[in-house]
Amino acid sequence: MTKLSFGAHPHLLGFEQLERLVERTSKTASESYPPFNIEAVADNAYRITLAVAGFREDDLAITVEDRHLVIRGRQSDDDASRVFLHRGIAARAFQRSFVLADGVEVAGATMENGLLHVDLRRSAPETVVQTIRIGCGTGERR
Repeated sequence: MTKLSFGAHPHLLGFEQLERLVERTSKTASESYPPFNIEAVADNAYRITLAVAGFREDDLAITVEDRHLVIRGRQSDDDASRVFLHRGIAARAFQRSFVLADGVEVAGATMENGLLHVDLRRSAPETVVQTIRIGCGTGERR
């Protein structure tokens, strides 16, 4: 059986990056910590909510790297003298990444009741109409 790729389809020109993006995203889909929600809060607005119980704002970092929203968490070991009889609240470091489409930007982030909210907004794309004159291309061959 042959693997169908975006780059091999004759009507999809220049979508090789999309294929790499789909492959990379499928690898991170199996991560389950921390749990999160994604909701549409308006026509062009979204909210990602991560359950980050036990993390402080200083323990979290939010960056956008090459159209990837990356949320990292690392708790500092404040008190090594604590003795847990049961430790059911995860305290491990994490990294969650989300791919942002063109025009989607991070509007802000807030912490509330152990939940990290990252708000996103999509700006409306401008419609561009371009007229191409025949015989004026740079790729002419003689």
